[in-house]
Amino acid sequence: MLTGKQRSYLKSLANGIPAIFQVGKYGIDENVLRQFEEALEARELVKASVLRNSEYTAREACEEIARALGAEIVSVMGNKFVLYRESANNKVIELP
Repeated sequence: MLTGKQRSYLKSLANGIPAIFQVGKYGIDENVLRQFEEALEARELVKASVLRNSEYTAREACEEIARALGAEIVSVMGNKFVLYRESANNKVIELP
């Protein structure tokens, strides 16, 4: 569980990164989860967006992916969300 200070720090880091995933009309399947899994292991911090034609809101998509992968929700704003999970092999981010 992230503290407020850690969440704030991760939000500041997320400002500078582009959204690398899009959740669209096909929703969240095993392939999408596998891609998020690989990205979280490599980067620890991942930003994604939810398209208008998706059946999910950004909050719903974020919660489902976080639950499935054991990730922490950093923020949900508009149609974008940010997830964090500490990498087992490639630790890059040092939390305060």
